[in-house]
Amino acid sequence: MIVVDSSVWIDYFSGADTPQSETLESTLGRKPVAIGDLILTEVLQGFRHDKDYRIARKLFEDIAVFEMLGIQMAIKSAENFRALRKKDITVRKTADVIIATFCIEQKLPLLFSDKDFSPFVKHLGLVKA
Repeated sequence: MIVVDSSVWIDYFSGADTPQSETLESTLGRKPVAIGDLILTEVLQGFRHDKDYRIARKLFEDIAVFEMLGIQMAIKSAENFRALRKKDITVRKTADVIIATFCIEQKLPLLFSDKDFSPFVKHLGLVKA
């Protein structure tokens, strides 16, 4: 199973031809794909038209959705943010810290195109799908 970040879903739904959206396209229906509740929010809030929103919402009915944040994950996410900051790396979005931390803790690979996840791969053991 892989977790797919909003950066990839946005490219996928907009028809952008990227290596990550191609990976997603070839994975759907063949291997288990998951998202987090934060990712679901990020993707669905971006649709301007109701029709596109309904199509995406329907697709996500067949995909596992993880609840990514609870007390322990919040603490671990803060620790990971602080560990990177001690290396002079500041992650811009709290949601990315939570998503990366969840994947690290659950030992799930993350398919992403957002470069903010790279420090998690390099320093904290996030597996890039």
